[in-house]
Amino acid sequence: MAKYVMWGSYCEDALTKRTPYRQAHLEGLARQKEQGILITIGPTVDNTLVFAIYEAPNPEKVRELIENDPYWLNGIWTEYQIKEWIQAF
Repeated sequence: MAKYVMWGSYCEDALTKRTPYRQAHLEGLARQKEQGILITIGPTVDNTLVFAIYEAPNPEKVRELIENDPYWLNGIWTEYQIKEWIQAF
């Protein structure tokens, strides 16, 4: 399967606004990790961007996972880009 990198943006005051959705968000990520689709995910230190690596059959699957995440559905993530990635090492 191909690997995909996702870069996304957080809304302003994301640390406060994410609170009602955080548990559902983390549970969904844990399921993706258990399924082997999500390799890693996390915010930048300043909490303005999110970075993730997925292993999926196509970019549409990655888009589906992102757009069904509580952070996307509730405006915590405000935009994102997906790029197919070649792991050199």
